[in-house]
Amino acid sequence: MEARARRATTAAAAAARHCAQGSKKATQPPPRPRPGKAVPAGYFTAESFLVLFCLTASLLILPLILPPLQPPPLLLLLVPIGILVVLLALALMPSDIRNIASPYL
Repeated sequence: MEARARRATTAAAAAARHCAQGSKKATQPPPRPRPGKAVPAGYFTAESFLVLFCLTASLLILPLILPPLQPPPLLLLLVPIGILVVLLALALMPSDIRNIASPYL
């Protein structure tokens, strides 16, 4: 019987310590970011900087090396404008779910 009582008190003491440790962690404010750094450390790696540098260099140098291209056909230039018109019409169109939904569902 005494062994049960000792186990119960030790379990209760352990639970109280665990709750006290948890409450200490909960009351600590989160760490503030340094004012000098806009991005967290380790966000950009050396490989990503290398890729960005190569992409920038190719965008600056290749137009100077490659010959100029012929302009595209007029109808091909109207495709993005047509897509814009369709998307604008869909965005401004009022939608009533009762009219859109199929009666068979």
